[in-house]
Amino acid sequence: MLDLVPPDISPLFAGILIFCSFLTSALTAALGLGGGVTLLAIMGLGMPVSSLLPVHGIVQLGSNLSRSLIQRLYIVWPLALWFFIGSVIGIAVGAPIAVWIPDNVAKIALALFILWSVFRKRTAPKPVNRLFFILGGALTSLGTMIVGATGPMVAGLISSQGLTKQPLIATHALCMVLQHGLKILAFGLMGFAYHDWLPMLAAMIASGVLGTWLGTRLLDNLPEKFFRTTFRLTMLILSAQLIWQGVQGLLAH
Repeated sequence: MLDLVPPDISPLFAGILIFCSFLTSALTAALGLGGGVTLLAIMGLGMPVSSLLPVHGIVQLGSNLSRSLIQRLYIVWPLALWFFIGSVIGIAVGAPIAVWIPDNVAKIALALFILWSVFRKRTAPKPVNRLFFILGGALTSLGTMIVGATGPMVAGLISSQGLTKQPLIATHALCMVLQHGLKILAFGLMGFAYHDWLPMLAAMIASGVLGTWLGTRLLDNLPEKFFRTTFRLTMLILSAQLIWQGVQGLLAH
């Protein structure tokens, strides 16, 4: 058992992370977001900072990949395409400079963008604004190299198109697959040793797939109005948490 657990964490904490991967994947599949941020916070309680973002990226890649496959018929492909182009630019340009951007400032900026995207006055649905999604992909990919969990920001970007629950969550899942994949590649090129975490990653991804299946069943039975209200409330809470963390960090300095 000990050989299957990375030396950086205890067997007990490893078991907690595997169970939490199941719960947070179910949460994300049902409500569209929240699971990635929650899992990142839990992982931060017992993992070294140097391992946190790379490992979280792979676990989230597995969770979002299973969700995008299960809900593939609902994906809005043009949105994902332009988001991917922006993500490539954001990772390539942002990775070298991300270390220079204060973490606390980035958290506040991400939260403000989320609130603007979700709560701004709606207009009639328009054709996809390519530049908007390319810039959004670039900015969120820069953010993911700094704070790790930018799922709420990406969800806010996609929700600006006024999608219903299934297309919103399916497209969000694919965009996160693309973004996490690029982030994993970037951390690998920067020298992170993923092989030490392979058994643990496999267990967390497997439990995440089960959670995704359960959450998807819940999503299919949620009324659209209830989903929309819960989605906005969740975004508000997550944004408030980001702002609070950012302000606390700035005041501490």
